[in-house]
Amino acid sequence: MKLPYSSAPVFAASTITMKRSALAAAVFVLAGCANYAGISSDKQITAPQNDALQATQSVPSQGGQWPSLDWAKQFGDPQLPQLIDEALAGNPSIAQAQARIAKASSYIESSRAGLFPKVNGSYSWSRELYSANGLYPPPYGGSWYSENNALVSASWDLDLWGKNRSRLNQAVSQQKAAEADMQQARVTLAASVAQTYNQLALLYALRDVAQREIANRSDVGRITNGRVSAGLDTNVEIRTAEGNIATSQTNLSELDGQITTTRYQLGALLGQGPDRGLKIANPVLNSKIEVALPDNVPADLIARRPDIVAARWQVEAATSDVKEAKAEFFPDINLSVAAGFDAFGWGRFFTSSSRQFNAGPAIHLPIFDAGALRAQLKGRYADFDLDVANYNQTLINALNDVATQIASIRSVDQQTSDATRALDASSHAYQLAVIRYKAGLSPQLQVLTADQNRLSNEQTVTNLRMRRRDLQIGLIKALGGGFDAADTNLAIDGQTSKTASVAAKTAD
Repeated sequence: MKLPYSSAPVFAASTITMKRSALAAAVFVLAGCANYAGISSDKQITAPQNDALQATQSVPSQGGQWPSLDWAKQFGDPQLPQLIDEALAGNPSIAQAQARIAKASSYIESSRAGLFPKVNGSYSWSRELYSANGLYPPPYGGSWYSENNALVSASWDLDLWGKNRSRLNQAVSQQKAAEADMQQARVTLAASVAQTYNQLALLYALRDVAQREIANRSDVGRITNGRVSAGLDTNVEIRTAEGNIATSQTNLSELDGQITTTRYQLGALLGQGPDRGLKIANPVLNSKIEVALPDNVPADLIARRPDIVAARWQVEAATSDVKEAKAEFFPDINLSVAAGFDAFGWGRFFTSSSRQFNAGPAIHLPIFDAGALRAQLKGRYADFDLDVANYNQTLINALNDVATQIASIRSVDQQTSDATRALDASSHAYQLAVIRYKAGLSPQLQVLTADQNRLSNEQTVTNLRMRRRDLQIGLIKALGGGFDAADTNLAIDGQTSKTASVAAKTAD
């Protein structure tokens, strides 16, 4: 039956609509063949307020201040801040961290380029002798011809599912993590310089103790000589006194060797040769500085410790990786267009008849890949779970680090108090023993015993005082060493600082 003329366009339009609908349905059905159903993660980062991280007793609020970037000035030795600045400027570890940041920045630029259209131009020229017995008949066959081809092409990935944007976000997060790692390297290096410098101060303090001991034992030796002349002692006591002096001089020589070695270590930390360490003046650090923790340490520590900030940005990067992997399950649509000229010879190269043009979309649709995309997504989720676990462990270690430093400082303070009383008592006992020995009222052995007790107690007090300062430097490092994520543009804003599991599920 012949349809009326007026019904033909309606029928044709309906047919086209039905074909398009069928095509769209087919696309979605086929796309459903590759899917990520059943692949997810329930891992989440631990909040500082979590009951599992309670630290009010171990890390009490004391109204103190967070360390500032110039924390080394509080030790009263102007050389220490200068050495730290020199190390931060010249140590290769900082240069390595900066190189990693530069590499991460290049990934950002590369990922950002994927969001914009690409335009390319090409030109080719070829000279060819066509066979007289081949495809092309005379006059082409059996003759030489030149072919010119010029083409300008453009393409644009529409990124309908956010794959390229997720890749860019991942690169940005990786750069932020690299920057936080560099800040951690700076904090670690500064603390290492300060602690090695404090070790040098300890060795010089022990050297002073050793020199005083040599003087004391020399005095006892002179008393012994006088007693031998008076017939009160024998050569046994003389040789004993001489042996004690030699032992003290041996200890002094050993300390001198350790001082030289420590100076070499400082030179290396400064990024220079060992001779640089030999030029460092003797330390003159303060003996004791009061320690008070700032308030809200568990909550604020996540922005004060660069290692925690770096771990947090790694979680953000893993979240973007998951989103990118999920976008791989959806069709890619790339628009392309190309225009140019193609002709034999030069005469008609730029004429209108030599024009060439093509345009159209290119669609990539994952239908069946034997589970490759699902395996890739599972791997991204595994990386995500690992980064979440690393963050949680870093936070736990940070709190434990602060608590350990505080407990150790309090313990050292108590030990120092007890050791100081013991030193006072043993020093007084030694003085009495020397007086009695000089007066002929007690034997040399009593003096030597009192001297050994006094020496041991003096060394203990010296070690404890330097140990306290070493722990205080460790506490400064544990509190972030003056780092603040907000001041370095590394803070994660309120929208992205939610739990990692929520962030990961935004791509579902």
